[in-house]
Parts: sequence; structure tokens; C-alpha cells
Amino acid sequence: MSSVSFIDKLLDGVEVEWKALGDVAQYSSTRVDADIIDSTSFVGVDNLVANKGGRMDANYLPNTSRITAYEPGDILLGNIRPYLKKVWRATNSGGCSGDVLAIRILDAHKQVIDSNFLYYLLSSDAFFSYNMQHVKGAKMPRGNKAAILNYLIPIPCPENHIKSLEIQAEIVRILDAFTSLTAELTAELTARKKQYNYYRDKLLSFEDGEVAWKPLGEIGEFIRGKRFTKADYVDDGISAIHYGEIYTRYGAFTTQAHSQVRSDMAKTLRYAQPGDVVITDVGETVEDVGKAVAWLGDGKVAIHDHCYAFRHTMNPKYISYCMQTASFIAEKAKHVARTKVNTLLMTGFSKVSIPIPYPDDLEKSLDEQARIVSILDKFNALTDSISEGLPREIELRQKQYEYYRDLLLSFPKPEEVVA
Repeated sequence: MSSVSFIDKLLDGVEVEWKALGDVAQYSSTRVDADIIDSTSFVGVDNLVANKGGRMDANYLPNTSRITAYEPGDILLGNIRPYLKKVWRATNSGGCSGDVLAIRILDAHKQVIDSNFLYYLLSSDAFFSYNMQHVKGAKMPRGNKAAILNYLIPIPCPENHIKSLEIQAEIVRILDAFTSLTAELTAELTARKKQYNYYRDKLLSFEDGEVAWKPLGEIGEFIRGKRFTKADYVDDGISAIHYGEIYTRYGAFTTQAHSQVRSDMAKTLRYAQPGDVVITDVGETVEDVGKAVAWLGDGKVAIHDHCYAFRHTMNPKYISYCMQTASFIAEKAKHVARTKVNTLLMTGFSKVSIPIPYPDDLEKSLDEQARIVSILDKFNALTDSISEGLPREIELRQKQYEYYRDLLLSFPKPEEVVA
């Protein structure tokens, strides 16, 4: 399928009109009583899934009396950190928080624009790239609501609504076929992860055997990082871990840092040493706050000031796996300040306990930790590695979908029109 031949054939000589999103859609202006909203109908930025993963049921409800209403067909966008690409086409009615934008096609244009077609336009990388170019704020960037409505979208055959909707529907049909294949694989991966989580939590519950539960503060010490910004990033410099990367780019452990900062900052930075567990103290969700990654690199790595290096004498991967368990997350949640940005209260966090096998025999304890890590590593490879198994297949399917999506949405655009 070539972009020219397919689009030409699909359009069959009809014109394409480019309009600002705000000409055909607006943000929802309706409100709904919060007391009729439940976990299945509330959409906060926390329960929109990153990377166009749709939504999941909410684990909290709004604390205001009335919230913005959404309707089936509305496109909901997470407006905090647009680079997370949180977007969902509503299939039911409900309410959303102020950090979620509900984009609704105007009544006069509902016979012109297919909401499924609009969803694909607003879930494209081109849209998110545009959105990031206009964000406000640096620490916690937000989408620019006015700029979003200025985003240009294509409307094929605007003078013939029936023909236009037929073209949009054909594009949606093809893209739906690709996304359904990916959805099947993702569902299988989700089932695998649930299985892994079950066995991980079971293995680390220590229902049998010699074990002592000890607070983190007794096991090691927390060392806070020093601030650096995007302006400090370079291609060749000091390896660094930014707090935002911990819940977007890292798993339970890593041997390499994704970022580097200026070498002339060396004396002003703070570092995690090999074997330290790096923990973020802020996040969008409770699960994100306190998320840990064991640093297994050959040398030290600089850490952001919203990170702590947990220094200890245990197996670092063992500690990181313990911090993923449901019981640990539940205890950790008691020490999260739920403000505009969820923040971990380190004084309380240091009191959260993890299990220490054979606490009176260090050698035996480390051997048991290594045995447990070896088992969990195998599960981890099946679920999180992008180079083998289902994750690799999903990645390839996603790339295939994105390739054809770009072809299908590559409508001819006059040279003078700039999005």
C-alpha cells in the first residue's frame, strides 16, 4: 500500500478541506453531579492509560459536587504531561476531572465528522508532537487548550457529507483491524502480567520459612539527588536518571541510563552507586510515587532531586521486586501526600517493611534473595522485555499499525497550510 496510490484511490479525486479542530468541535460545557459517578464512569488523569491505552476503572472518585460531563463519542485527553499520550474515545457517559479535556463534536458537524475518525487524528503522533510544542509549564507541562483547538484536521469531500463519511469509515475500518490485533496480544500480555504479579506476591509473602519484616530505614539509608533540567541534557556526558523516566522508561532494574547531563556539573550532582535502588518521590498516581529501579550499572549515575538512592547491603533486585508487590504499594500509599502532585513522605516511607529471609545468617539470606530474584527475572523477561515473547510481537504490530496509520492519514495538504 503506497501513500500516494491508496489515498488517491480512496479520495477518488475529491477535495480535502483542512479545518481548525475548534471549527468542528469544542470542549464539553456540560456538568454532571459527582454523586452519580462511580469507578466505571469517572475519568481522571490517573485512570487514563499512557500510550493511547484507553482507560481503566478509577481507584478514587472526585471530591467536588459537580464535574465536567462527557458523552459517548467524546475524545478525552489527559492534559498533564501530554507526552504520555493519554487519549480515549468515550463509549459511555460519565464525568471527568479538570485535568482531562473532553472534546465533543459540535451538533452542526456530527453529520460531517465521524468521532472514530477524529479519535485516530487526535491519537496520532503528529497531534501529540503539535501538543508538546505548545505546552505550558516545565516541571509538570500542561496542554495549551487554545492551541489544541487550533490544530488542523483534514475533512475529505466536505461538500458531500455522505461521501466524506464513507471515506472516514473506510479509514477507521482498516485502522480498527490493526488495533484489534494489537488488543488481542495486549490482553494476552495483561493475563501474563496478572499471573506474574500473583506468583511474585505469593513468593514474597513468605507464608512459610524463616523471615523477619524490617523497616527500610533499618535496612539502609536514603540519599536525595540534586536538580538538573532538560537544558542540561547532552548526547555525551554524565549518565543520569530523571524521576519521570523511572515510571515511563525503566522496569525493575537497569544497567544503563537513558539520559546524560553536562560533564561540568559533576561536582554539583549526587549519585546512586551500583547496587543502590533509585526511588522517585513524586508521581501522577500512587503506584508511580515511590516506584523503584535497581541501578546495576558499572559506575555511579546522577539522580534528580525528586529521586532518592536507597543504599543497603541486600540484593538490589530483590528490594526492587519487593517494592512492586501489592502489599508494599498498599503500605506505601499511607505515606503519600495527595496534593496537586502526589508526593512521597520519606519519613513515613522509611517505616514501610520488607521481608528479610534468614535474618540471622547473611550468607544464607543473600542466597535465598538470589534464588527468588532468579525466579522473578524469568517472569519479568516474559512480560517486560521488548526483545522476546509477546512484548516484542506487540511492538512489531504497533509499528506496523503506526506505519499504515500515517499512510491512511496522509491527506494532501496545500503548501500554505501549516499545522
